[in-house]
Amino acid sequence: MAPPIPLLAVRGSDGTSLLSGPPSCEQHSTFQRDSRSSRCVSFSRDGTLFGWCNGVNVSVVKSSDGSIVSTLDLPKTSLLDFSPLNNVLATWQPYSKPKDSAQGEPNLQLWDLQSGQLIKALYQKKVESWCPCWSEDEKLSVRSVNNELHFYEDNDFNLISNKLHMQKVSDFVLSPGGLPSKVAVYVPGSKGAPSFVRLYQYPVLGGPTAALANKSFFKADRVSMQWNKKASAVLVTASTEVDKSGASYYGEQTLHFLSVSGETALVQLQKNGPIYDVVWSPSSTEFCVVYGFMPAKATVYSLKCDPLFDFGTGPRNAAYYSPQGHILVLAGFGNLRGQMEVWDAKKYKQVSKPQAPDATHFSWCPDGEHVVTATCSPRLRVSNGFKIWHYSGSVLHKQDAAPGSELWEVRWQPVPEGSFPVRPIRYQAAPSELGTTQAPPTQAYRPPALRHLPATPSSKLHEEELPQNLRPGEKSVSKTALKNQKKREAKKAKQETKPEPEPPSDPAHISNSQSEPSSGDPETDKKIKNVKKKLKAIEELKDQQASGKVLQKNQLEKLQKEDQLLKELEELQIGQ
Repeated sequence: MAPPIPLLAVRGSDGTSLLSGPPSCEQHSTFQRDSRSSRCVSFSRDGTLFGWCNGVNVSVVKSSDGSIVSTLDLPKTSLLDFSPLNNVLATWQPYSKPKDSAQGEPNLQLWDLQSGQLIKALYQKKVESWCPCWSEDEKLSVRSVNNELHFYEDNDFNLISNKLHMQKVSDFVLSPGGLPSKVAVYVPGSKGAPSFVRLYQYPVLGGPTAALANKSFFKADRVSMQWNKKASAVLVTASTEVDKSGASYYGEQTLHFLSVSGETALVQLQKNGPIYDVVWSPSSTEFCVVYGFMPAKATVYSLKCDPLFDFGTGPRNAAYYSPQGHILVLAGFGNLRGQMEVWDAKKYKQVSKPQAPDATHFSWCPDGEHVVTATCSPRLRVSNGFKIWHYSGSVLHKQDAAPGSELWEVRWQPVPEGSFPVRPIRYQAAPSELGTTQAPPTQAYRPPALRHLPATPSSKLHEEELPQNLRPGEKSVSKTALKNQKKREAKKAKQETKPEPEPPSDPAHISNSQSEPSSGDPETDKKIKNVKKKLKAIEELKDQQASGKVLQKNQLEKLQKEDQLLKELEELQIGQ
């Protein structure tokens, strides 16, 4: 059976449409494009349903043929989502309270998708964590209410089956998969007490030994928590608004690891600076972190928080694993120039290095072969549009927003797991009429007056770090060793191009003082040794200058003394 062709939902000021692709991305044959601008769009978890709100009503259709499943009269809806098995549709609109009323209407509504009947209307003033979280089998759901967690079973939202109440639960994340479900909760610190994250397994939520793992830490105004796919571990990125050391405008971040077996650790990062992105591999056995002052480092870590592979430094602030986990993309979007590094995640070999300038969105197609990059409003209100790429760097489709209109969102249709098996990685660019956008080699600016002269290696503002394998038992090359290896190779290449030296009548080539006969005067021997030492230092400075290093003023003055030292050495040796 042929795998399905994923759809791409496109939402903008000129309406909502579904495109069939990739790579062609043509208009869906049976979906009637909605010309009214939509406030939100969403696919169901399995991709079979598509819903959107156009400011008049909420519509849900089948993705395959566009047939109507449900239509709800909810013009103010801002967000909507589906439960994992498509039994419940959740809709949310901003909370509002009339002036003459003590309380407004419930703004979170849960609907039975089959009958279109309202199951429960709830109050949810904050947009954060607005939607209930379900287990994969819908046996359990949970939502945050007044700093405590309410648990419901079998979609019965009229009965609270269990509660988790602590000092002040600020955030939570339910584990993926079915029962037994686990939940990670975050409680911010107060009055000198540290913040902490705890892991619980439902229904054991009370008592001093109920927590599967506990990690406490200071320096946390907010946290981001991520379960891995197998629900065996959680990564917690703790952030502060202000870096009291003054090293960063973006506050301070630390990364913590918690396992359901009780193990916890602080992930030791190899460079100071912000943590830009943390992402789990779909295999759940490793994770990638992008961090450090620019140029940023990217490192893959094991479940023991040991570094496995260091990608070196580069202009990047995000990481994206393919759905199958066989490819990793490191990218620099936002205030960076849009460079993407595509890596084979098993062999750690670079596949391509395309560029997507001004991109504000990146996401993988479920087939693991294609990606979409988009420039969307309101982040950027000019040059809106999207591109479909093959991971080898080829642009397969490009669509710009019509003049005067804006692109707000693009979203791939999810597909059931296993729909697309892993394919062998292709290192050659896929054929395309639009070509590739591999980053061209950049050259340093040279003033017009110097452009007729031979080019010399330019000094760099930052020392680039090369990728290196850090797996235990495998050969690892340090940064210093790589630098020394480069110097040795440059020196060897220079010596090979040099002409054969003259017979040792020229004192400049005499480097071994022990081969010369002694003058009998210890004072003269000492002077000869010192002069040769200075000449040797000058030779080293010449090598450094030839390799492109910019010399200091005092070093340049030493070079100018070479003739004087040669003359002095000659006089001392003649007088022996």
